[in-house]
Amino acid sequence: MHETYTILVADDDRSILQIVRSELEAAGYRVITASAGDEACALAASARPDLIIMDVMMPRMSGMLATMKIRQENNVPILMLSAKAEGSDRVLGLESGADDYLVKPFYQQELLARVKALLRRYDDLGSIRETGADDLVRVGDIVLDRSRKQLLVRGEYVHLTATEYGILQVLMEHPGRVFSAEEIYSRVWDGESFSVENTVMVHIRRIRAKLEIDPKKPEHLKVVWGIGYVFE
Repeated sequence: MHETYTILVADDDRSILQIVRSELEAAGYRVITASAGDEACALAASARPDLIIMDVMMPRMSGMLATMKIRQENNVPILMLSAKAEGSDRVLGLESGADDYLVKPFYQQELLARVKALLRRYDDLGSIRETGADDLVRVGDIVLDRSRKQLLVRGEYVHLTATEYGILQVLMEHPGRVFSAEEIYSRVWDGESFSVENTVMVHIRRIRAKLEIDPKKPEHLKVVWGIGYVFE
């Protein structure tokens, strides 16, 4: 139920803050707000929201720095907002640890759709049941535990965000098959894919840093230039 979800909205623009808050509350979510990056970090730790909507430009601490700090301890879904639509800004936002990126001004329906998709993916990651042999996907020394929604890398558990887990599940369940960025996006983000190469690429880079011995010379998660990505 929506009322079980708490969403933290961080933005120093009062008008944007009020618009987003009104839309989310009308959809049944509980909303808490912050107007600076350091305040968002404090609320993320104390209130433990189910999702964070983070503006990039804020006083005292930027949204990107706040996201990086939150990511050190928390895999909560983070949707980043920015007035800049350039690809480089989108990449920086995703590299800081955000799951998705939305450019201002945005349609309210699109905001709600992104929120629902992120929460649904995070819920899927959080569901736990007893482990069975069929729940383990092994590719070399990498094991994906689908029941616990966890990744074992050479015997050690590695923390993943819901988005990272979704990408790995798609690739590891079909080892050797090449998936285009558009196909990965449509499966994991559960939405229309258009010019999504940078978005998928940044998440792939983050995953490589967690599972490869040398991320610059990956043994498992590889790119097939001009086509897509494959797990070997």
